[in-house]
Parts: sequence; structure tokens; C-alpha cells
Amino acid sequence: MKILLVEDNPQVMETILDYLELAGHTVDCAYHGQAALQRLAEQRFDVIIMDVMMPRLDGLSAVTRLREEGIATPVIFLTARDSLEDKLAGFRAGGDDYLVKPFAMEELEVRLQALALRGPRGDVGQISVGDLTLDPACGRAERAGIELRLGKIPFRILTLLARRAPAVVSRQEVLDTIWGDEEPDSDALRSHIYALRGALDKPFDTPMLETVHGQGYRLVAP
Repeated sequence: MKILLVEDNPQVMETILDYLELAGHTVDCAYHGQAALQRLAEQRFDVIIMDVMMPRLDGLSAVTRLREEGIATPVIFLTARDSLEDKLAGFRAGGDDYLVKPFAMEELEVRLQALALRGPRGDVGQISVGDLTLDPACGRAERAGIELRLGKIPFRILTLLARRAPAVVSRQEVLDTIWGDEEPDSDALRSHIYALRGALDKPFDTPMLETVHGQGYRLVAP
């Protein structure tokens, strides 16, 4: 297997790297989510091992980003966070498996093999909500056959809302997903929502983007 290992602890990384390379696998490494996204833009992997708590861009945000970008490579999360809510958050972000630290290396390899055999996810690709269609891999969105002109951040917000539609996505979840640890000033999200609304709703008779007071945002099919 060709494996991408994303882990900010050098000792943990070295232990996993040594074991997997001795088992005959090819392993590339990244110390945080941002570096992982760069590696994935440059080359293909069979499976990704992703730590959760990392600097610059945490594992959950990184996996959300790569799914938004149409990358379907299977992901296993490695983390000491073992609550049910932590695990559910991992799967909601786009993970395929979840292994709690400490763990046996033999179990990690067996799970990696199972994910590699399963292959890329089939649910990562175009997203449709009513007459809206998005292709995260190409960065394109159309509504009623008309291409929407969107900047990078409004497109990512739209992708997040479309994946969760018709559920409400909280303001904090949007901030965490789009910006990770580098939260912008209070006006940035408002301006991007305004730009998104202008492209998505203004040219059409029926609005799709709803602001739910005190809760967040959601897409509603016309």
C-alpha cells in the first residue's frame, strides 16, 4: 500500500512509519492537516492515517476539506479521544474508520488493508440539492443549468451546506470547517455569506440559502 501518515508527534510517527515500512508499505508523512492537503494535491495514496489534534489544521477539518475537494481516498483517524461523540464527529467529517490510542500495530495494519481493498469512496463527487449541482473536485456549481460565479471560500461554504442539507449548520461549525484554528474577524463570515447569497439566490425567483436566527445556516431545495 501507498500510505499518507499525518501525525504531529514525532515519536508516534516514527513508530508507525518503521512498522509499516518493515511490513513492505510505502509511507509518506505530514505533520499537520495543511501539509497533508498539499501532499494529496500532488500524488495519490491508497489510504490515509490521520491524527485529530494537530496544529495549523486539525484532522477533522483536513478530512472535511479533502472531501469537499473531491478526494475519495479512505481515511482512518488515530486519536486518544474515545467518546462516542468524538467518533461520530470523525465519521461526519468524512472518515472511514476510527482507532483509539493506544492501539496494536497489527490491528492498524489490518484496518488499513481493509480500507485499501474497499477502495476510494463512491459518495465523494457531485452533490445535488434541488436544482443546485456542485462538483467539489472541479470547484464548479450550477443552479438550474446556470453556472454560479463564486469565490473559493463562498464555494466551500456552499459545499458544506449542500452536504448537510437540509440540516442547519451552526455558525461555529462553518468557522471551524472553513478556517480551522485560524478563525477570521467577525465580519469575514458575514461578507462571504452575503457573496454566496448574491450568487445563489439573487438571479432566481426562489431563495435557497436560509439564515436560521440564533442557530446558523441551511440550504432548502426550491
